Amino acid sequence: MRDVAGGDIGLARAIDAGLLRAPRYLYTGPALSQTGGHGDARPAELDICLHGGHMNEVVDGVEPLRRAVRERFRTGAHAIKIMTSGGVVSPTDPLRPAQYSAEEVAAVTDEAARRGSYVAAHAYSPEAIRHSVLNGVRSIEHGNLLDEPTAALLAEHEAFLVPTLAAYDAMDRRGEEVGLPAVGRAKNREVLDAGRVAVERAHAARVPVGFGTDLMGDLEDDQLLGLRLQTEAAGILACLRSATSVNARLLGRDDLGTVAVGARGDLLLLDGNPFDDPAALWDHRRPRLVVHDGIPLEPGGLPDPA
Repeated sequence: MRDVAGGDIGLARAIDAGLLRAPRYLYTGPALSQTGGHGDARPAELDICLHGGHMNEVVDGVEPLRRAVRERFRTGAHAIKIMTSGGVVSPTDPLRPAQYSAEEVAAVTDEAARRGSYVAAHAYSPEAIRHSVLNGVRSIEHGNLLDEPTAALLAEHEAFLVPTLAAYDAMDRRGEEVGLPAVGRAKNREVLDAGRVAVERAHAARVPVGFGTDLMGDLEDDQLLGLRLQTEAAGILACLRSATSVNARLLGRDDLGTVAVGARGDLLLLDGNPFDDPAALWDHRRPRLVVHDGIPLEPGGLPDPA
């Protein structure tokens, strides 16, 4: 499980020590946002200094960003998350314009590279995606407004696209119910259907496409829906690869995402063959078993074989 924009060393160590029975857990710490950017949750009429707790931190300028990146690695982050475009839920920024200067993004990616790590960027528009990739970002989160020339640029730079289709579907159906303001619902409509097209364009350009969800709070119960939506966009084989081997390549972990000699024993057992029965992958009513380093996390989750 990759937590991009959150997590902390205490939770990670508790899982590693076996105090919590959970899947493998990798995290970035709070995402970095410019003032007035996607991670700046202040409404326009509010004027206070802001730190968004475990999800976002507002940091401006090359040297402050370098310090923030170093602090995240000091406290166990596996990678860095940065906001390089506007977002659906942020109150004061439009979706399309690129955020952070080229020098600021390059400072973040330089620090990550020197730690042998990478940067994931929240970005929607072609201009924000290009701005990110040309300044060293390895992973584009969301990318709903991707166009064909920008997909070719991603492929050229061997950068990844991580779609989060479940988030937009859930906000479209339940946004008003969970308190998403009208401006956020309007932004969501702009990216909703475009997300599936972006997945298709990325695959056509041979961009490595991972899998993510970006759901939190009251919408977390829609997590598995993303597997169905990505299967509808790209097919079951591509979806399975996205959620396993491609995600592992993004992490730089050749011991994950595969069933092979020498790989870690991180597995998901289903009660059906997803090639014949794709719903076995996302139907939460059906039994499943999660295995972390060879240890079952839900004993008895599957029926005994006949």
